Amino acid sequence: MPLLVVVLLGQMAVAMVTTAVRQTPTIDEPVYVGTAADYLHEHRLRHNPEHPPLGKLVVAVGVGVADPHVDGSFTGDQGRLGRHLLYESGNDPWHLMLFARLPVIVLTLLFGLIVFAFARELVGVVGGLIALGLYAFSPDVIAHGSLATLDVPAAGFVLTSTWLLWRARRRPRLFVPAAGVALGAALATKMSTLAVVPVLLGLAALSVWRARSASEQAASERSASEPIRRRLAWALAGAGVVAVAAVAVVWASYLVVDPRLRWSPQQPVPDVHGLRGLFVDLLPFPQAYRDGMRIQFGFENYPWEGFLFGRLYTGSLWYYLPAALLVKTPLGMLALWAAGAVAVVAVRRLRPAAPYLLVPTAVLLAAAMTGSRDFGTRYAVFVPMFLAVAAGCVLAVRWRWAPVAVGALALFVAVSSVRTYPYYLPYSNEAFGGPEKTHLRLHDSNVDWGQDLGRLADRLRERYRGERIWLVYKGSGVPSFYGIRAADPREVPARDVRGLLVVSDSSVAKATGRLAELIDNSRSIDTVGHSITIYRR
Repeated sequence: MPLLVVVLLGQMAVAMVTTAVRQTPTIDEPVYVGTAADYLHEHRLRHNPEHPPLGKLVVAVGVGVADPHVDGSFTGDQGRLGRHLLYESGNDPWHLMLFARLPVIVLTLLFGLIVFAFARELVGVVGGLIALGLYAFSPDVIAHGSLATLDVPAAGFVLTSTWLLWRARRRPRLFVPAAGVALGAALATKMSTLAVVPVLLGLAALSVWRARSASEQAASERSASEPIRRRLAWALAGAGVVAVAAVAVVWASYLVVDPRLRWSPQQPVPDVHGLRGLFVDLLPFPQAYRDGMRIQFGFENYPWEGFLFGRLYTGSLWYYLPAALLVKTPLGMLALWAAGAVAVVAVRRLRPAAPYLLVPTAVLLAAAMTGSRDFGTRYAVFVPMFLAVAAGCVLAVRWRWAPVAVGALALFVAVSSVRTYPYYLPYSNEAFGGPEKTHLRLHDSNVDWGQDLGRLADRLRERYRGERIWLVYKGSGVPSFYGIRAADPREVPARDVRGLLVVSDSSVAKATGRLAELIDNSRSIDTVGHSITIYRR
């Protein structure tokens, strides 16, 4: 069993590290890396307030090891800060980005151990290995676990808190405070995890109640049972311990950056009124956290553009995330998720785990579905984590063919995942044509997040040396750094755009006006990383 765990996590580590080595900075990464460097060298809270510090402190571990040159006098905004650090300060962006990504990769592997332990406690070692296999071969987890971003760390901390609460049903004094620390780590990484706080507090009360009930039944020498009111008081105390521990971790994450909590935002903080404003004012967190929440609410009011199944739209669609998950999840995994959810509810001995596995997943997914940013399944990366555990529970079903079916589906998942290597970000399953067709149905971090600029530079040198390049690139990388000499085709008359027209697939999906006309009058001749299309004009 230990060998199989090592093999599964080992292949996942290889997939993530080799992917991280080849990918140029995605859109969000320079912001986090630049902020992490600012934390380390200036100890100030001023950049990227819309996300709390802990995830960036994780990234800062790698940044500190890389030891880049940091220009403390730079006064630009957070977007320019990251590009300045990577491309204008004498640093090697390949080296720095790899080291920034390594701590997130390590965390992602550790969360795999949580998935395995959770499933093993429910259905045994084989179920744990099935759950770990689904996690380790999940294209979404591999893709975002290999980036210096916050989605996987936040989701993993929520999963860890939930697992600890499940364990608290037997040893509440040990695991309830630990669950609070894990919940605090999630809240100190991404504010979107606030949606799951009431659920986890309820689960904390449920676990303590269950522990007191079990203790009462075991103490046969007691002549009278514990009063219900006292048990209820213990349960509420358990929820209170989780809440206090979580709040303490959030405060600690800010104090680590700046013990004096100096707060000088470098971007406007919008006013938030009504119920949202009341909610922000009641948060027991530092002012920087509350202002970051106001900025997040400001983002929610912005009319973002989305793209789903060839349709470009403004605003958001409530069914976007379920549809995107349907496209970007291996078919075998979808089947095992569904079967696992049914098994957790239908099998009597597993039924107590249903609130721990299914309710947090449902609440987080519902909250993400109501958001205004239809940018990718990274907003639902908790789904493959929680439902991997549920999928392992299918083995508890007493049907003769169940182990064979589960093994076959798990093998199908592994094959589908390995086939997409190393292009995990634009993955889509076989029913939707594979990664080369994803750009026809989805955009942004589902397909094209700026990760293939380096591959584009290699392709242009190998096949198109000396040709005129016109580039529309969606990303945070600097094309000229990688040797790409290109102009923007939207800034000259269409008749002057001759040679190679290179367009990021997210820009293709959202093309209107001049760019749409240029694409329509061009011939597609090549693709790079399933995220950039090269046209001939």
